Amino acid sequence: MHSFIVLAATVLSIAKGGVELSIDCDAQKVDPARNINLELTLTTDRGISAAPPDLRDRVRGFSLAEDFASEPETMKDGRVRQVVTWKLVPEPYAERYRIAPFSVGEFFVAGPIEFEPPDPREPVTGGMEINPRKDLPPLSWKLAGVALGILALAALAVFLVVVLVKYVSRRIHEHMMSPIERAWVELDRLLKKGLPGRGRYKDFYVELTMVVRRYVQRRYGIKAPHMTTEEFLKRLGELGLGARAQSESLARFLESADMVKFAGIEATPEMADEATGAARTYLRDDDATSKGANA
Repeated sequence: MHSFIVLAATVLSIAKGGVELSIDCDAQKVDPARNINLELTLTTDRGISAAPPDLRDRVRGFSLAEDFASEPETMKDGRVRQVVTWKLVPEPYAERYRIAPFSVGEFFVAGPIEFEPPDPREPVTGGMEINPRKDLPPLSWKLAGVALGILALAALAVFLVVVLVKYVSRRIHEHMMSPIERAWVELDRLLKKGLPGRGRYKDFYVELTMVVRRYVQRRYGIKAPHMTTEEFLKRLGELGLGARAQSESLARFLESADMVKFAGIEATPEMADEATGAARTYLRDDDATSKGANA
């Protein structure tokens, strides 16, 4: 849905130390009845790693309705581009509408970004109307309201049915997949959420380990999602499932994930990429070992 937003102006553009940041928006003047869509583009030179800034605690006079981070894109010249979109919802009668200065990693500080406030509204006098407007008969308004209500309910019902059919169809299709096929689908769905790019590392590690645990449950019948890492690895060893190399790789992956989930270790984009690679390697190697054992 973000591809249909028409951005009117660039409100900030700065480049320093191989990192370039630009921010575009579809309106620079605030309209209390209209949201402002903001697109933040971060481009880094080859070999430089930087995450898009988090604006959630930097906005003044707005609330953030949602944000969306696309997957990093490597361009032909080797630079990496990341795009994050934000929706700013104006707060009525705010004193200022701005984005306070924010830092882009350790490279530079950008901002502030000021927005033009809305035009002042005419005061309400409460005086009587000399020539009050004549309303249509109450019956006509009632019929129109009933008709609109029925149409809205019908549209909502159709929408819910379509969503439900798609969901059930997807679930049935996934249920018929092999354990490794379902694991790849779940991993792809997780990566498309872009959780590390929004700083939600703990959520990312929880979901990533669940992808691996559900795979093991479907492949070997172990209730891995309901066990601690120690219980799970012990049970895997007791049953002698998987080659030793895969078991050791799985243990390192789960124990490193526990450090982020429970021990308060602060993760980084590199750690998230490494954990994703470890999960891929385990799934691929374990599937190959299982196929070889069944051949």
